[in-house]
Amino acid sequence: MKAILKREIKAYLNGVIGWLFIAVIIAFVGIYFTAYNLSAGYPYFSYTLTAVSFVFLIITPILTMRIMAEERKQKTDQLLLTAPVSVKNIVLGKFLAMLIIFFIPLLLFSFYPLLLLSFGEVPLAECYAAILGFFLYGAANIAIGLFISSITESQVIAAVLTFVVLFIGYMMTGICNLISQSGNFITKILSGFDMATQFRNLTIGVLDIRSIVYFLTVIGFCLFLTYQSIQKRRWS
Repeated sequence: MKAILKREIKAYLNGVIGWLFIAVIIAFVGIYFTAYNLSAGYPYFSYTLTAVSFVFLIITPILTMRIMAEERKQKTDQLLLTAPVSVKNIVLGKFLAMLIIFFIPLLLFSFYPLLLLSFGEVPLAECYAAILGFFLYGAANIAIGLFISSITESQVIAAVLTFVVLFIGYMMTGICNLISQSGNFITKILSGFDMATQFRNLTIGVLDIRSIVYFLTVIGFCLFLTYQSIQKRRWS
């Protein structure tokens, strides 16, 4: 797994995709941080992170589209499938590599609440709960993108499908409201795909354990599906 992890991190940092992913997140968070926290004077960093959560719709497909699809198209996945490494380690190595790329800007953001302390009182616990939620939300999106990339040979198709799936999840609250304002059996089922609301639950000043378990479940389930996708290709 370490060899795959190092290989993927090196590929991202030596190419454009990794730095583009990092730059886009930093740019959007910086813009909203300046507008909400510095100019408007809000002490809640959660306002900024909630406002920029839409950025995952753009950057997640860019980060994940090549992770498996390119391997299949260039047939280099055959080297992985015949190498003395388990499918589990392949999946974890690639997923952790993308998480590390995602963690780089997140590490920078962890200093933003401390910067706000120089202007007055800041609810640090709420700020860092929001950062945790932002990380889990991003990790779940990346896991979804990884699975979609594993079922196609086209990077473009992988990117488009990832965007569509994440967009539906992002808009699920509105979709449920369109179906029924009071809620019904269908909306209860669809609400299970509402990741945006689960993220917002972690930005209201309460460490919602249910939302944390939700994101961990989504991540685990998508990694399991990716494992099954690669395992099927190995035996076929």
